[in-house]
Amino acid sequence: MLLAAAIPARPGETVLEAGTGAGAALLCLAARVPGLTALGVERDPALALLAARNARANGMAGVQVIAADVAALPLRVVCNHVFANPPYHAGGGTPSPQAARRSSKQADPDLFCRWIAALAALLRHRGTLTLTVPAAALPACLAALTACDCSPDALLPLWPKAGRATKLALLRGVKAGRSPFRVLPGLVLHDADGAFTGAAEAVLRDGAALDWKPDGTRPSPRQALSRLRERVG
Repeated sequence: MLLAAAIPARPGETVLEAGTGAGAALLCLAARVPGLTALGVERDPALALLAARNARANGMAGVQVIAADVAALPLRVVCNHVFANPPYHAGGGTPSPQAARRSSKQADPDLFCRWIAALAALLRHRGTLTLTVPAAALPACLAALTACDCSPDALLPLWPKAGRATKLALLRGVKAGRSPFRVLPGLVLHDADGAFTGAAEAVLRDGAALDWKPDGTRPSPRQALSRLRERVG
């Protein structure tokens, strides 16, 4: 949901999610921004079928899902925005006994670079590429974005609690972008008692978009819900 909230899409635009799984992020984005042409790409045919069924069950005719490898897409589409939550766990840990779960969680060292190259090639001028990345993968991702003329634009850390180190962040690149790279204040997910913060609730419960402004300002939960109601009529 946080990844979906980070995509600055507008009605009428074309978006693509790589590694869409059962379609959660893609459907959340389509629900927040009506009128999108949305495409999900999932290597596992069973998951791709499930994502397509989920789209139909939610009445989202503009959402399509195909079974394909992200690095070798069988189609050519020009997108305003592409995004992904790639497998990012190191291969040295205890692997899942399920092959599908293993491939969705664990990645080889070059996966981020391959996915970034494939996704950047689909973007129109000034389109955005947004990824969920672990801290350890940031140097490789920044270099890969730069190599693909998808200039790193901003990093939005996801803090588990105030004062805690972050393990994950949202990283955005802009095709042929020229703006200087920014590290934003980020989003604190939990208060000291473990409850979600108001800013996190605005995204997770009220469907607010994440704000990439330099000052890191975000609408209050009440403002977010009001804006969502205005968008959906």
